[in-house]
Amino acid sequence: MLILICAKIFIFFGVHSRCLRSFAYSFISGDICVQPGYSQNTHSYDIIHHLKARPHNRSGFLGGIYEFKQTELSNIMALIVQKYGGTSVGTIERIQAVADRVIANRDKGNQIVVVVSAMSGETNRLISLANEIEKRPSTREMDVLVSTGEQVTIALLTMALQAKGAKARSYTGGQVKMLTDNVHSKARILDIQCGNMQQDLKDGNIIVVAGFQGVDENGNITTLGRGGSDTTAVAMAAALKADECQIYTDVDGVYTTDPRVEPRARKLDRITFDEMLEMASLGSKVLQIRSVEFAGKYNVPLRVLSSFEEVQGEGTLITTEDDEMEQAIISGIAFNRDEAQLTISGVPDKPGVASDILGPVTEANIEIDMIVQNVGEDGTTDFTFTVHRNDYDAALALLEKTGETLGAKKVKGNDTIVKISLVGVGMRSHAGIASSMFAALGKEGINILMISTSEIKISVVVDEKYLELGVRSLHSEFGLETQPA
Repeated sequence: MLILICAKIFIFFGVHSRCLRSFAYSFISGDICVQPGYSQNTHSYDIIHHLKARPHNRSGFLGGIYEFKQTELSNIMALIVQKYGGTSVGTIERIQAVADRVIANRDKGNQIVVVVSAMSGETNRLISLANEIEKRPSTREMDVLVSTGEQVTIALLTMALQAKGAKARSYTGGQVKMLTDNVHSKARILDIQCGNMQQDLKDGNIIVVAGFQGVDENGNITTLGRGGSDTTAVAMAAALKADECQIYTDVDGVYTTDPRVEPRARKLDRITFDEMLEMASLGSKVLQIRSVEFAGKYNVPLRVLSSFEEVQGEGTLITTEDDEMEQAIISGIAFNRDEAQLTISGVPDKPGVASDILGPVTEANIEIDMIVQNVGEDGTTDFTFTVHRNDYDAALALLEKTGETLGAKKVKGNDTIVKISLVGVGMRSHAGIASSMFAALGKEGINILMISTSEIKISVVVDEKYLELGVRSLHSEFGLETQPA
């Protein structure tokens, strides 16, 4: 009887903290802790659907508890934030399909907040209009202009939901209010005020929020940069203490590598925040880097799903590391085609020379990726670094000027390179990964131009003609096409 009373108290007060909700469900279920595949990181969203689907055959006192549990579980709501990208809302038909999916999730007993991007191609169209008037328009006015793309989408999706009989309400970034700094076109989120949305959720509304945008302290419209709708969704999930943030895209999850390069690439069921952050920064286009950083910082479970599947799969869950996930030594292979290499040779080997070489490049707002320095026996040094291929010409011109100043023997560049990277938390506890990687590439006659490592990553630079061969050989070497035992 005491168990029943305590459980009812938990449900009655509708605990809103994610961790307390999970504890309440575990308490009610009684035997959750011994179920295979569950851990302390299991979230309430997973537990609810697991319990609702489980067959039971109980009678007497235990049967009474089970009947109580099922009755109460039918009233438990998970709070889910869903994000739909431009291709997912690219046409009226696609918007109608999103509305159907959202309502289906609502009908499972969930509270739903939807974050949407502009319709596919709309942001580019707006930028083109601005460029017809001014090649370098004011960044403030550009934010005012491009933010309208998401406002069109939230209005259309809200109309579609209402036409299908659902209560729904749309919010712009300013209406939320999503407070950002005042750096136009790449603003960062400072605070989210959720009071109005929380009340609308309690009133049974589906909330539809414009991604990519916010306002600064003076009320000016700001935008978060390309891919900013992912960041909006994760930030909303963190602020609302949502059980899960679901990112709907045109792919059904995160793969061991790009299936267009390696057809045997396998979809991952789970991946850690650290691994996903590395893969995103190394060229994987599935998620925007800032959104993964945000999710990791606030421990928001992310799930990547496809908005084009008629029967919804499980996608890929991005979450914290646990013992089970450590079994996979390598989780994936990322690559980046947009690399360029620059080398300055024969400069004096003296303190401060690295700053003399890289200073003018960074002052020009050019990001530097990999760096290698080789010291010669004649008191000179060779310095090699990589930049984004779009910055190659500007960086090379700066380096040539630096070479003249420092009396360098030679300055050269190479814009036909690529970077291939192995990523996996298992590297922390397994030796020999680098040697296996280098041996596999050597067997294929692939010469390594540069090497960079971190705790869970090994990156190499090779000639771009070897990209596909290199990725496929490494994928086979580490058996990534096979599901870990």
